[in-house]
Amino acid sequence: MKSSLLICLLLISAPSIANAQPSGKQHASLTRAQTREAERRLSELGYWTGAVDGIFDPATRSALIAFQKWEGRPITSQLTIAELEAIRNVRSPKAREVGYAHVEVDLDRQVLLVVNDESGVRVLPVSTGSGKPFMDDGQMSIAYTPRGRFLVYDKTPGWEKPPFQSMYYPSYISGGVAIHGYRSVPTEPASHGCIRIPLFAARELSQLMELGTIVLVYDQVSFVSGKSWAENPTLRQAALINSQSADYTYGPEGTKPRPRAF
Repeated sequence: MKSSLLICLLLISAPSIANAQPSGKQHASLTRAQTREAERRLSELGYWTGAVDGIFDPATRSALIAFQKWEGRPITSQLTIAELEAIRNVRSPKAREVGYAHVEVDLDRQVLLVVNDESGVRVLPVSTGSGKPFMDDGQMSIAYTPRGRFLVYDKTPGWEKPPFQSMYYPSYISGGVAIHGYRSVPTEPASHGCIRIPLFAARELSQLMELGTIVLVYDQVSFVSGKSWAENPTLRQAALINSQSADYTYGPEGTKPRPRAF
């Protein structure tokens, strides 16, 4: 009786075990060579990977997240065989505008693209304004990232001064809204309005975004071209001066108002 019961149990459980095997292989850890292949391919596609060394470090994870966001894949942050196959079979991301150096922030995909003169891109994941209310100097504000055409008009090297010392290498584009490194960059919008990027890329991105760099921030229903600024340096310089004077009011001691978004 016991033997018959045991045989029945084995027959019932055998298909379940067999069916589970492909799933296990799908999520098995990659070898270092496979991870290096994924990093190399992501880098070739334009994703900001850091060192191509076969180590799944924060930079590799960031590149994978940017890839998953761009391609509309589930944002798992996990490098699996399935993700490696997908990475092998896609094309490079394309900027909304080409032909001139600038930065784009795609709010729908939650990514930032650094675009060069030859239309090549480097892509980072970002976290922008959550759209939720928050208190600012005793007043209720909405965590909103402005859409439109902007210029980098001021920058801080390293960490911002207190009480906003959590902002790393901020580049200001509109009032207190900046593109900056931050310790926490969730996969969804979570900031007070700023454009958060991973810490590891903040310093280099700040160096790439000189004063006057054109920044286009858009979603699926709003887009403003930056070509007129790119083609007319005089117009661009006038816009830069206007941004600086409008957004920074110097006090009696020459200090700038503190940024309000992060």
